[in-house]
Amino acid sequence: MAIRNIANFNDPLFRKKSKEVVKFNERLWDLLDDMRDTLVHVNGYGCAAVHVGVLRRAFVVVEKSGVIEVVNPVIADMSEKTQRVQEGSIASGAPRGFVERPVKVTVTGVDRFGSAITVVGENFLAATFCHEIDHLDGILFTDKVVN
Repeated sequence: MAIRNIANFNDPLFRKKSKEVVKFNERLWDLLDDMRDTLVHVNGYGCAAVHVGVLRRAFVVVEKSGVIEVVNPVIADMSEKTQRVQEGSIASGAPRGFVERPVKVTVTGVDRFGSAITVVGENFLAATFCHEIDHLDGILFTDKVVN
């Protein structure tokens, strides 16, 4: 486990679409562990693999109830009701801005071992799931900022 360097917000890597994870092995486990350790180190909340320079579809969220890891995440369902959330990034050079996000989302994917999982997020957690999945698709929250 290690703390990895976080890409600058203006790094062109953030505009690339991440590739699906197909190998569930020690390399993936190390990546997920390092993402968690890096998040804890910077006192962050969510980290997509692209933050640490890896174009693979995986994200980690660290919250009070524990760590949430989702590999190959897909938003399976979202509420029609939205919320206006102030967002930023663990990447240096990131501004802050308000984005409209669903109040509730259901995300499907797999865990670090390749077993199917479903996670449900509400309020800020829902926004975080959307934010991190956007990163995996080469979309920045600044693309969605509202006044």
